[in-house]
Amino acid sequence: MKRSIAYREVGGVARAPASKSSMQRATACALLAEAADGRSSALRAPSRSADCLAALGVARALGASVEDQGECFEIRGASALARSEARVRSLSCGESGLCMRMFSPIAALYAGETELRAEGSLRSRRVDMVAPPLAALGARCETGPSGLPPVRVGGVLRGGLAKVDGRESSQLLTGLLVALPLAARDSVLEVDRLASRGYVDLTLDTMHAFGVQAERDPDYSLFRIPGSQSYRPADFTVEGDWSGAAFLLVAGALAARGEALAVEGLITSSSQPDRAILEALRLAGAVVDVSAACIRIRRNKLESFEFDASDCPDLFPPLVALAAACEGTTVLRGARRLAGKESDRAAALSEEFGALGAKVEVEGDEMRVRGSGLAGGRVDSRGDHRIAMAAAIASLASSAPVEIDGAECVAKSWPSFYEDLASVAY
Repeated sequence: MKRSIAYREVGGVARAPASKSSMQRATACALLAEAADGRSSALRAPSRSADCLAALGVARALGASVEDQGECFEIRGASALARSEARVRSLSCGESGLCMRMFSPIAALYAGETELRAEGSLRSRRVDMVAPPLAALGARCETGPSGLPPVRVGGVLRGGLAKVDGRESSQLLTGLLVALPLAARDSVLEVDRLASRGYVDLTLDTMHAFGVQAERDPDYSLFRIPGSQSYRPADFTVEGDWSGAAFLLVAGALAARGEALAVEGLITSSSQPDRAILEALRLAGAVVDVSAACIRIRRNKLESFEFDASDCPDLFPPLVALAAACEGTTVLRGARRLAGKESDRAAALSEEFGALGAKVEVEGDEMRVRGSGLAGGRVDSRGDHRIAMAAAIASLASSAPVEIDGAECVAKSWPSFYEDLASVAY
């Protein structure tokens, strides 16, 4: 699908989308929760993004009852009896890397064999990091050729000691933390150079809401998880998504010239690393007012800035759109973490924003964006939802419309993105 976008200003009130990171973690915990009185979990203010629908589908396939009640999803977890049934399962994780890496350890709680399949861009993303820790903890695991999906899991997770490489992603660690409280033995995870620590805190917070505990050392190098715990059903409200809201906030910095753009539904104390967007906006010179009710942002003179996005790499796309409108050359660090996303985001941002008239260069871990304004043009989303959203808000700094090929890929994280943007743009 192609979409042409030509907005000049934004204002009014927008609401942040629901966090797919929060929603998928809560779905996994609700799957594992059981209660003698038959109670179920309620996931309120849910995300219906493609990634979250994939996680709900996996939960159903693993034995949960999932009902869409409109304002919430009601999930009745799989019983221990269901987990002990030895059979072969085939699960689709869609295009969600979190879904595949998180549910691989959870699948190892089930007797029998489980295959986790990928669709679309996930088929070309490596997942072989899941196998060594699962083997150390008692399960069998293998991946496809060259470490690509599918992931096949067998045996039963017993617990124990495992080493986890956290340099590229915290998603596997999330899955291990969620699964290991149900292992028979206590577990210790030794983690090397953990990236995106805030997402691990989001995992621990979600687990706590469902009644289980895990401890970490202050430097995130050691995690202790008592075994033989039980998840309890919970009434859980899904957080607003800082990753998605970053696009709205940058839109305000680019084009809220009179009336400020107010973004509601965000928790400023959230563990989500992408709330660092506020720091970047202030560094660029945008006017940012934070209150308990909302975040208000308006345009000011924008100047180049330096920002380390190593722990929040999903901010690169909106930050490039912001930097293209700043005077001078902006330096963004953490570019090495962009290769394993839905696209090679470093190359995608350089080439696609280059097509709009920006100059984006990548050298090692640094991305440099020379602010010179944008001329509009045609962008290939490359099937990457964040590239499509970045191109859409770039129209606010462009002298001509921006046309996006493959615009529908935003459904992965924010199905109503274009409608929500249009509601505050003119």
